[in-house]
Amino acid sequence: MTTTYAVLSEGLEKRYGDVHALRGLDLAVPEGTVCGVLGPNGAGKTTAVRVLTTLTAPDAGSARVAGHDVVREPTAVRRRIGVTGQYASVDGDLTGAENLRLFARLRRAPRARADELLERFGLDEAAGRPARTYSGGMRRRLDLAASLLVPPTVLFLDEPTTGLDPKSRNSIWDAVRGLASRGTTVLLTTQYLEEADQLADDIVLIEEGRAAHSGTPAQLKAMIGSYAEVVVADPSGLNAAAAVLDRLTGARPALDTEARTAGAVTTDRTLTLPRIVRELDAAGVLIVDASLRPPTLDEVFLRLTSREELLG
Repeated sequence: MTTTYAVLSEGLEKRYGDVHALRGLDLAVPEGTVCGVLGPNGAGKTTAVRVLTTLTAPDAGSARVAGHDVVREPTAVRRRIGVTGQYASVDGDLTGAENLRLFARLRRAPRARADELLERFGLDEAAGRPARTYSGGMRRRLDLAASLLVPPTVLFLDEPTTGLDPKSRNSIWDAVRGLASRGTTVLLTTQYLEEADQLADDIVLIEEGRAAHSGTPAQLKAMIGSYAEVVVADPSGLNAAAAVLDRLTGARPALDTEARTAGAVTTDRTLTLPRIVRELDAAGVLIVDASLRPPTLDEVFLRLTSREELLG
């Protein structure tokens, strides 16, 4: 069966003076899926979104979104996409209802669509209040609603939940899941690895302007093996526990003195939790907990990028 791609780019290049933001970026996002785009600060995530949404022209390479070339057919692309950027674009002096009705007029969408979205995103009771009185989560929901006035074929979400509390973040997650279930393709950049793990069908890890790794969350986790972690009873035993994990896994353990934990990634599929416990006991290390589990996306990110910095 032939896969149809909602977003397809080949060899995208983009420079800003001496900064080479994109260095041959290849992306292939199947229709009706959620693709999480991750990467360190300055990896090129936001530049990629700007190119794919026709806000910035690439210096080289090509890209098609919803079947249209982003350079030769920008108007056709814009008619088929929705975009929610890193910062809410709503007008704080207008009410929530006025904001959506204004955007509806600009997009030639019926007013009833604006009222429907206010209710869907739980903003109908606050619709008459100025948007500047909204919480951060409410403003993000209003911004997302504005991008959906004309149901998009492809929705670009550039760090949509940055700075939101867990409740507001979950409401955005529910909205994204609902859109994906109705067939909208979503390209999501995020600094929250848990967010990508929860929402994405596939993940692309961008590093230095290129797609360095890609796959499902499970496939990326399988690339680096398992994660062994122990919690020692006394901080004085932490170094001895680390030495045991170093010997068993062949990787230098990460230590957290406050939490009294030592943890290391292992690709040895024969290593078992009972063996780890026996080796710790033989070394005289008293532990209160031990685990051997699949890695989190945070651990995958740090291992694959080899850079100890947060996403951004």
